[in-house]
Amino acid sequence: MIKKLDKNASRRAIHARVRKKISGTAERPRLCVYRSLSNMYAQIIDDVKGHTLVAASTLDPDVKKELEGKDKKEAAKLVGQTIAKRASAAGITQVVFDRGGYLYTGRVAEVAAGAREAGLDF
Repeated sequence: MIKKLDKNASRRAIHARVRKKISGTAERPRLCVYRSLSNMYAQIIDDVKGHTLVAASTLDPDVKKELEGKDKKEAAKLVGQTIAKRASAAGITQVVFDRGGYLYTGRVAEVAAGAREAGLDF
């Protein structure tokens, strides 16, 4: 009998494996992406202190206003642009990208593209 794979469990294992190597510092914090079925979340985290410096998601009131008539990929790109603007306001220019165990395609890649367009370097 074939057992069905738990995609979220395998994603978490990949994320844990990647997090052994990737860590955010004060000079170069970590841009972490989480993807749910309907929303995108992004945080910039200083792992040394254990603080979230900047966050953005599709649930933010600023972002939600601009989401009318856009699909999920466009919404993800908007989240990337929003977090990059907030990061530049906080004085952050360089980050380490943490894809959260997801494949670098689709909405995860759109968050990265939106952040790069808005001036974030990684």
